[in-house]
Amino acid sequence: MRGLVRSFLCLFLLAAPAAARAGNADERQPVIRLARDPEPAPAFSVVGLDGQPVALEAQRGKVVLLNFWATWCKPCRAEIPDLIALQNGYAGKLQIIGLSLDDESPETVQEFVRETGINYPVAMATAKIRALYGGVPALPTSFLVDTQGRVVQKHTGLRDPALYETEIRALLGLPIDARIETFEDKGEIFLRNASRATELPGVDLSRLTPEQKQAALRRFNAESCTCPCELTLAQCRVNDSECPVSAEIIEKIVSQIRRKAAPAAKPAPGSTARKTKT
Repeated sequence: MRGLVRSFLCLFLLAAPAAARAGNADERQPVIRLARDPEPAPAFSVVGLDGQPVALEAQRGKVVLLNFWATWCKPCRAEIPDLIALQNGYAGKLQIIGLSLDDESPETVQEFVRETGINYPVAMATAKIRALYGGVPALPTSFLVDTQGRVVQKHTGLRDPALYETEIRALLGLPIDARIETFEDKGEIFLRNASRATELPGVDLSRLTPEQKQAALRRFNAESCTCPCELTLAQCRVNDSECPVSAEIIEKIVSQIRRKAAPAAKPAPGSTARKTKT
């Protein structure tokens, strides 16, 4: 049955116009997204768990994957074999750096590194490094750095290793079976860039005039969310689109702006305004 289906599919493709086949191929082709004007990756230099220095600047000329993780994080543990395979497959062209957010002692983390066979440098992520990269609120989080030392993408959560490999190959100038799209970082990589966003996840600004929308966005970037995130409202929405606290505050701001700009109600036709006696 499968052979029959394949034969029919081949006949269909041979009969289809070349332009249509090309168009369909483009639609089916995977897409990777890379930052259009990437910012330099914040530099850091620490001592790895093996006692050797780990400095981002020393990796210039290679693609770097900065992987923030922890031994207690199940998705982090699940992706380690794939990261090991990537490091083996692109040795000399790719450098993965593991930055542990564990509360455990460095010795305990190093023992885990030995047991799992991690073949790339691992260091403890200091508070300064975490701040440089936006706090890293979720694990795993990986920053992809190009050969010029610029951050071109950030991935949060467990991802298909094929995506990482396709992005790495693209940055190395190797053939890929995917289309490349570029985007302006509006908080997807660095939360501080949420101030560039003209739309926010889960926020409906369609009923505002352009002037009202600008006023609302200014307030979203000036006022802080009252949830534990300690971020601006705009940053909180980009960082956590499900946050009920920022959603409620933003809804109130939008309502205030709409009410403030609403024209005063006119008297109904035929009615007479009541005059106050003097």
